[in-house]
Amino acid sequence: MASLFSSVLLTLSLLSSPFLSNATAHTKLGFSADLIHRDSPKSPFYNPTETTAQRLRNAVHRSVNRVVHFNGKDASVHSPQTEITSDGGEYLMNISLGTPPFPIMAIADTGSDLLWTQCKPCDDCYTQDDPLFDPKASSTYKDISCSSRQCTALENQATCSTEDNTCSYTTSYGDKSYTKGNVAADTLTLGSTDNRPMQLKNIIIGCGHNNAGTFSKKGSGIIGLGGGSVSLISQLGDSIDGKFSYCLVPLSSENDTTSKINFGTNAVLSGNGSVSTPLITKSQATFYYLTLESVSVGSKNIKYPSVSDSYGSSGKGNIIIDSGTTLTMLATSFYSELEDAVASSIDAERITDPQNVLSLCYSATAKLNVPVITMHFDGADVKLDSSNAFVQLSEDLVCFAFRGDDQLAIYGNLSQMNFLVGYDTVSKTVSFKPADCAKM
Repeated sequence: MASLFSSVLLTLSLLSSPFLSNATAHTKLGFSADLIHRDSPKSPFYNPTETTAQRLRNAVHRSVNRVVHFNGKDASVHSPQTEITSDGGEYLMNISLGTPPFPIMAIADTGSDLLWTQCKPCDDCYTQDDPLFDPKASSTYKDISCSSRQCTALENQATCSTEDNTCSYTTSYGDKSYTKGNVAADTLTLGSTDNRPMQLKNIIIGCGHNNAGTFSKKGSGIIGLGGGSVSLISQLGDSIDGKFSYCLVPLSSENDTTSKINFGTNAVLSGNGSVSTPLITKSQATFYYLTLESVSVGSKNIKYPSVSDSYGSSGKGNIIIDSGTTLTMLATSFYSELEDAVASSIDAERITDPQNVLSLCYSATAKLNVPVITMHFDGADVKLDSSNAFVQLSEDLVCFAFRGDDQLAIYGNLSQMNFLVGYDTVSKTVSFKPADCAKM
């Protein structure tokens, strides 16, 4: 990782959004970085003894668990290009914190906001393979005071110490995992694909001194890319014009090509094949809500129902788009109708998933004539490839990569593979453009 930061640094001083300084607001950035899939050979999670199908099976299981991770989350809590590594449905980014830069490989998460890592001294932490970040070793680290706007921006996540007036945070997730620690500002360095690392000053971070739950010892923290006020996207603010995009290489790709995440001027989507749908704002600011109107299987169009999930998502903004969930989750009643339509157009014998995670499965050796499946978002028709719709879970099992779930509808990352997906948080749109992500 050190090599990422050995060349010329581009430096930008940021004050956490909505606190960008005037100087920063006029500095327009465009940069890109690698997104490393959890199961890539470049990832610390990589297990060389697993087959591609086993890795996909594990990713599917994590996907189901992630709905729980979302659902128990307190709703009130919440153009550099860098490599994203997927942690089997979760992607990782190489970043460095502090001065001198201390390398960290953290999970890039569009479903959370705060950027946090485990810090020394760790009062009660999960076991981590890599060394812990030591704030005392960074000349640019500073704790944030209770009276600061940055502390106020954390709302219900922030608490104050009467002893030393420092701002503390607590973030908990639906699976009972949590992180607690100090709210601080420090320099964040993002590796960039053009070998000119981006150095971002005064980035608000969580320095976790008490962390527990389902976090893996191979990860060092989370980079929140959600829509909330303390996410990295919001902090970069005007400097990236609120724009970021990514292109996810298919999980079945045998080479170790990394996916890319782009910021600012590098993230603009346009040209033939590009379609856009409105980004819907809701009280849960973290999530990126879209409106799914219907799904068609061949010529059969199935209208998406106006059902309410646990976040009250009915009508407009009835589904979230998330890079960290593998499967696409849809309302159970709708999913049943969709599955019937897909099954009736495939002339092959159905077999059962022995683990009962996915319900429409076939023998991997059968010749499947997969129908064209099109997601009809408001103003944007996204036509899926068969590799977006079906996933091979073992040598002899291939299954429909959608699932019924009434907690939260999620447009997952298998459906997004080989699409350039662009988020514009200023114009409030999400755009899709078919692409060969391995070549980007």
